[in-house]
Amino acid sequence: MLIEFSVANFKSIKTEQKLTLTKTKSNELEESNTFESGGYNLLKSVVIYGANAAGKSNFIKALAEMRHLILSSSKMNSGDMLDMTPYKLSDDTISKPSEFEVIFIAADGVRYQYGFTATALRIHEEWLYAFPKGRPQKWFTRYFDVETGEYHWDMGAALFGEKAVWQRSTKENSLFLSTAVQLNSKQLTPIFEWFSDKLKLAVNGHWGPTLTTKLCEEKDKNKILSIMQAADLDIEDLQVETKTFDINNLPKDIPSDFRQVLINELRDQSVSEVFTIKKNEDGNLIRFDLENDESEGTQKLFSLAGPWITSLNRGHILFIDELHLNLHPKLVEFLVSMFHDPNLNKNNAQLIFTTHDTTILSQDFFRRDQVWFCEKEDGYSTKLYPLTDFNPRKGRENLEASYLDGKYGGLPYINKIKRL
Repeated sequence: MLIEFSVANFKSIKTEQKLTLTKTKSNELEESNTFESGGYNLLKSVVIYGANAAGKSNFIKALAEMRHLILSSSKMNSGDMLDMTPYKLSDDTISKPSEFEVIFIAADGVRYQYGFTATALRIHEEWLYAFPKGRPQKWFTRYFDVETGEYHWDMGAALFGEKAVWQRSTKENSLFLSTAVQLNSKQLTPIFEWFSDKLKLAVNGHWGPTLTTKLCEEKDKNKILSIMQAADLDIEDLQVETKTFDINNLPKDIPSDFRQVLINELRDQSVSEVFTIKKNEDGNLIRFDLENDESEGTQKLFSLAGPWITSLNRGHILFIDELHLNLHPKLVEFLVSMFHDPNLNKNNAQLIFTTHDTTILSQDFFRRDQVWFCEKEDGYSTKLYPLTDFNPRKGRENLEASYLDGKYGGLPYINKIKRL
């Protein structure tokens, strides 16, 4: 479960910006929208509002980049550049490391605090603290001394295993966590697996249909169908057809070199097509190609159905940017409400998403501590802040009207066009 994520000096984010999923003392929507884990009272969902280019996407991209480095940095060659983009609109930050930190509860029930700082050239700092039974333990820290050109390490007594071997094997552009797990550290595996297995992100606002298609081919087709039907679509059934890719179906005008590359990659590969089944006005069943015959909204809902079901079943932490794209506001409300339903969300899954859809911005749907805003501070750097900073009246204040009226900020500044 996610407790907190913070980031500094990354893309449009200059100073540290922090998102917390710890609930406040208020008891509003407590049974549906919150849960308790490891002594922490946490939120099942958080929504982030803000103008275009305010930095909402960059906040999710920061977590995605953190996850990417954890999963892949141990496999990098020495000298490979890291994909770090500092805040460029200040001479003070452009040459300094970006900083990332996450506080979470892993599958072993222990709370961890893990983070690092990095530039494109190297990892500058890295740290991990554990809190078994609430008691703090420093497992390791490292930092790069610019003057000596060497790393300084502090290995805690609570971390067991071949620490000296893992330390020597950690390259300047690799994380110690990633390296130690690759070299079979059992103790650090729950931290790594939280990032690899529990944390799921869709930076571009959607997933492709692959996961949902796979679930339809296995045992979860009825669950996928129930989501599609609950969205009030006239779908009677779903069908998946899998066949071997036919190279003769490639367009004739593809350049020969590129055509050969596709043939080499796709030869003997299986291709799955999804069809929706509907009744015509005479009661006969008609088949429609999902990709070619259905709307973008229906296609997106199908693509989201798989991650939604998997997340609810496995207790994932799901980040998705621009959830509202191609979806009716009622569908957005429907999808979010699944995370609030104790009968559907039995494994404490969490949903964090950005949107411009204000129809769900209501105290009947969200607790006040579930709503966050994003805007450009002084017109330059991203600022992330919660609705609770404004102390809206419990149960009485119209959050949508107040937001659109500019009371909470996070709105675009629109000037009149003087000429074209």
